[in-house]
Amino acid sequence: MGRCSATLIWKGEPPAQHPLRKIRQVVNDALASLDGEFAPLCADFGRPSIAPERLIRASQIQILFSVRSERQLMEQMQYNLMFRWFVGLGIDDPVWVATVFTKNRNRLLTTDMSRKVMAAILAHREVAPLLSDEHFSVDGTLIEAWASMKSFQPKAEGSPPDDKGPGDPPTSTIDPDTQPIQSEPKIEPMSRSNHRNRNAEVDFKGEKRSNATHASTTDPEARLYKKSPGTGTALCFMGHALMENRSGLIVQGDLTQADGHAERRAALDMVHRHSPGSTRKLTLGADKGYDAAEFVSNLRKACVTPHVAQKSRYTAIDGRTTRHQGYALSFKHRKRIEEAFGWAKTVGGMAQTVYRGVERVRFRFILTMAANNLARLPRLPGA
Repeated sequence: MGRCSATLIWKGEPPAQHPLRKIRQVVNDALASLDGEFAPLCADFGRPSIAPERLIRASQIQILFSVRSERQLMEQMQYNLMFRWFVGLGIDDPVWVATVFTKNRNRLLTTDMSRKVMAAILAHREVAPLLSDEHFSVDGTLIEAWASMKSFQPKAEGSPPDDKGPGDPPTSTIDPDTQPIQSEPKIEPMSRSNHRNRNAEVDFKGEKRSNATHASTTDPEARLYKKSPGTGTALCFMGHALMENRSGLIVQGDLTQADGHAERRAALDMVHRHSPGSTRKLTLGADKGYDAAEFVSNLRKACVTPHVAQKSRYTAIDGRTTRHQGYALSFKHRKRIEEAFGWAKTVGGMAQTVYRGVERVRFRFILTMAANNLARLPRLPGA
């Protein structure tokens, strides 16, 4: 047999030292521990659904490789053998239709499931020893909503049906009684849509708009908000993360509507969710936005030492906290949480979400935080 007739079979597996091998091993072990959670999601009748394990692997590979849409993900899986290897599809297995993948994802993957996936990854035998169970940091970031400022309109009743958009012809005022009677029925021309132009010019100058009087018609759950002075407001959500300080891995994630108290509420929820009923003395590093008397008091009641940056005036942090060396160490470590947010926005596609509604954006944000942990795992010493 000639050399040219030899057949080379490649399974799409990456090289031996490729970090994706380590990531896939951790993901597979984590998903195997969730078999009992996946079993009730698959029905025994009707059209077969996509396995939840494959849905999660596909979502993770989409985040890790910055694939901007699920339709593009399905397109790349047609020819990218490494994507097929990671998801668990054979070289001849058919790829799902994008709409089928989206519907299965909406039905099977929820916020509760994304949190269980993150917890299973953190509980892996190679990941758990890397985590600190005493020292944590918390912060929040804005996630721009998939809605334009033009969709932020008054909450009043909608326009009447005869409301004309710009450029539409005026309504006819001819009295129908004066029109000549037609002996034969005449075919009416197709009526013109009364909706406004898709991208009409809008002038917001001098108009006062707030969440109390306005809402987005595209995503009603998005809120107009700005996190710091001197920056423009935008329709957005607020993502929250709880990081352990030893390796800088995210142990809890959440996403809420944006408002001035959302960060502190979410921080308490994540601390209680991660260490329910803990009687150990934990530490929680945070920036000045968390320096509020009620928040600090709630942390102390939960046996958590608040390593919160002090405001210049009316601070709730006193010498009982600042005198310890651990307070300065928390300041040093808490800034690493910005790396996770930066990765999520530049690589994970969370700078502006393509999903609508708090539930869907929250699910995606938590999966993105889990993918950030997976991306950092091969580079951590001891992993």
